Amino acid sequence: MARGTYISENLTQPQIEMMLLLDEYEMDIFTLQELQELSAHQFDNFNELVENLSHKKILSRIERGKYCRSNFRDEKVIGTRLVEYGALAYWSALNLHGLIKQFPNSVFIQTTKVKPPKQVFGLTYKFVKITPKKKTGIIKEGHGNHSYAISDIEKTIVDYFDLPQHTGGFADLIRAFDTAKVSEDKMMEYCKAVNNLAATNRIGYLSEMLDKKGMKSFIRFAKDQLTQTYNPLGPLGVETGKYNAEWKLKLNISEAEVLKIVSQNCY
Repeated sequence: MARGTYISENLTQPQIEMMLLLDEYEMDIFTLQELQELSAHQFDNFNELVENLSHKKILSRIERGKYCRSNFRDEKVIGTRLVEYGALAYWSALNLHGLIKQFPNSVFIQTTKVKPPKQVFGLTYKFVKITPKKKTGIIKEGHGNHSYAISDIEKTIVDYFDLPQHTGGFADLIRAFDTAKVSEDKMMEYCKAVNNLAATNRIGYLSEMLDKKGMKSFIRFAKDQLTQTYNPLGPLGVETGKYNAEWKLKLNISEAEVLKIVSQNCY
């Protein structure tokens, strides 16, 4: 049904007025509280009106207290509305920033709240809880009612190194990092916020090994963070490999393998 086109014999006058209100404010997704505030409490039996519109498939219920128009299926907007201060991150953000080609099977949402995975309209949303101090590097995309939060490129990469289990694999991350144009100032800022020394270590090593442009200050910063503890280069890989004393890394992914991975960006 096109916006603004309502068949009067199927809807009551209050239902038509409610849909016209959504048209006026160009709202395709909303909470009951948002809609009630917009209506200035002009409707009697407010909740019943919304539920009836849902039963008539004019609106779709996302979860308790949250609705959208029946033809609205933007997973970016829906995902970030499912939890307070939610932002697209990890695999989903890397894909949206154009740094990987693979589409994730789930939509990854970063949040400071605990929320179990949820299916909405056949799509799975996974929520990754972080501490509030890690909640940085978030930008807004989209317009108006269709806006959504997403981690910027630098924060997406740092998050990936911080929690690689929410990625498509370390090889994808290496390729994405090699391709991405990043600000070393932002990279340092986000590494400080995330405070994962192993992640900073890996980023610094790869920056130096790949001779990544504009990362000299970051490399010095990363070396200043080194401890005597050795970490594996590939966090989800095997424990074997040569030791790199300069970077305190166990190279379970060899330099030759890293170079082979990034060479695939050329094809």
